Amino acid sequence: MSQSDQTSNTNWTILFLCWLVVSVSTTISLFFSYVMEFAPCVLCWYQRICLFPLVIILAAGLFPLDKRVVKYALPLAIAGWLTAAYHTLLYSGIIPENIQPCAQGVSCTEEYINLFGFLTIPMLSLLSFSTIIALLLIFKRRMSK
Repeated sequence: MSQSDQTSNTNWTILFLCWLVVSVSTTISLFFSYVMEFAPCVLCWYQRICLFPLVIILAAGLFPLDKRVVKYALPLAIAGWLTAAYHTLLYSGIIPENIQPCAQGVSCTEEYINLFGFLTIPMLSLLSFSTIIALLLIFKRRMSK
């Protein structure tokens, strides 16, 4: 196998891993809503708006491998990360209650799960978006060489 084939395979694998993270995150989000019947708050919906289209966008970038996929996926991932970061700060009490966007409906600080004492749904979302952004930046850097 030539060097360019190995590089191409590695780049494809990085983008595939990114798609896999997005797909698993989307599946878990839907599982929480429809199986566990956890009602999503306003911030959860905004994060979903950023996450769900990435499943299609990244899959389209895989066949054939397209380096331009980063141009479409990265802004959504960053917007999702910013929303998840805000949600995490709100959930942990760092942001005061009087500036919460979830005044009506489901509370943005409702505790549905708490794994290992710190992994909450907002934190899982933040970790997911962080992984997606990291993989997209690695992919972009490798494709620009």
